[in-house]
Amino acid sequence: MSKTNPKNTKNANIIYRAFLKCMGNEKWQPVSIPLFSILLSLIAASITILLIGKNPLEAFYNLLQGAGVLPKPAYAGYKSMLTDFLTMLNSMTPMLFAALAVAVALKAGLFNIGVSGQMLLAGYAATVLVGYSELNGILAKPLVLIIGILVGAIYGGVVGWLKYKFNINEVVSTIMFNYIVQYVLSFFINSYYIDPVSRQSKYIRSSARLTFMNVEIAGLKMDLSIGIIIALITAFIIKFLVDKTRIGYEIKAVGANPKAAKYAGINVGRNIVLAMVISGALAGLAGVTYYLGYFASIQPKVLASTGYDAIAVSLLGNGNPIGIIFSSFLISVIDKGSTYMSSTAGVRQEIASVITGLILLFSACGTFIKYKIQRGKEKHFEGIKVIGPEGIVGSTTSVEKSENLIKAVEKDSMLEETDERKDTEASILQEENERKESEE
Repeated sequence: MSKTNPKNTKNANIIYRAFLKCMGNEKWQPVSIPLFSILLSLIAASITILLIGKNPLEAFYNLLQGAGVLPKPAYAGYKSMLTDFLTMLNSMTPMLFAALAVAVALKAGLFNIGVSGQMLLAGYAATVLVGYSELNGILAKPLVLIIGILVGAIYGGVVGWLKYKFNINEVVSTIMFNYIVQYVLSFFINSYYIDPVSRQSKYIRSSARLTFMNVEIAGLKMDLSIGIIIALITAFIIKFLVDKTRIGYEIKAVGANPKAAKYAGINVGRNIVLAMVISGALAGLAGVTYYLGYFASIQPKVLASTGYDAIAVSLLGNGNPIGIIFSSFLISVIDKGSTYMSSTAGVRQEIASVITGLILLFSACGTFIKYKIQRGKEKHFEGIKVIGPEGIVGSTTSVEKSENLIKAVEKDSMLEETDERKDTEASILQEENERKESEE
């Protein structure tokens, strides 16, 4: 039988302890655990790519090239690494808004799975009311944003009101609304706004579009998105709202424990509705930047996958608006780089969806990873000092914590019972002496 090398065991233990020290810092866990989840997902994706006989490093390199993060060997006319990067940012804009919408709802303990439906309704309303109008760009673009916010907020508010008034689960109501919006709007598009060639809605006027297309600068034709600037500013506003205001505090309190929040005097119903109104407004902004920004038309009977991908982005960003900026960037890079990866490395484009799915899977395991790290820390590093009636009982490991604590408590209770019994006997003796003295 082969014996385990003590030196190898010691080295492995040192590595494990170093890993626990690095990952166990609670201050940095909101960053370190998502990064660790991404690392695990890339390792799993690499194994998948190896199984189909391709080089994972080459595939990832081509993925970054396709998104404009790294340069390609050659470019078509008027194109460069910068134009690819700006196109990727354009596609990232609705993703960022949608992920923020999911995150705000999650803060209130709600799961807004209807982001895609809210996007579609807001995009349709803005398209019909402004996209086909004769308004100039100075008026049309702000109106598109305002309509997106209002329509999304009303949609989200209805879902929140149903949750508060009738306790209708928001997952059920948003899924049902998704189907209603999808097929009702498809009827109107096919009846009144269909383009017979593309079989999509007619293209909106350029004055209403939130992306300046093919803007020629320094010999390059670029797609410049207005929405990405608004999205980044919005992320910081949401961060401030959630962490530094009374509204954010009450929303988080309701999400953590509705009964405790109600006992503390917080209006639970109002905050549920308010959280869904904010979430819906952000989803509405995602809709107008998608259908009147990244695209310029609506495909009937199709919900944008952005609303569902935003769940993964929000989880990966740990629900933190700043973290969501980086997670949106990562998912957008994977999405936009997949075409070039497929054509260059010969890796099927669907592998990008596999990578995204793996990131979602490992991000969902973030709480479990945190739990395992905490248990490992307690086992290897931490001890507690149990203080009993005789002082410090001793320093213990996590395995011995419960046993020593129970023993200390039992010993303490036994001493208390002994003291009570002595007091009782003393009082009885005193009463007996007093009775004898009175008789004499």
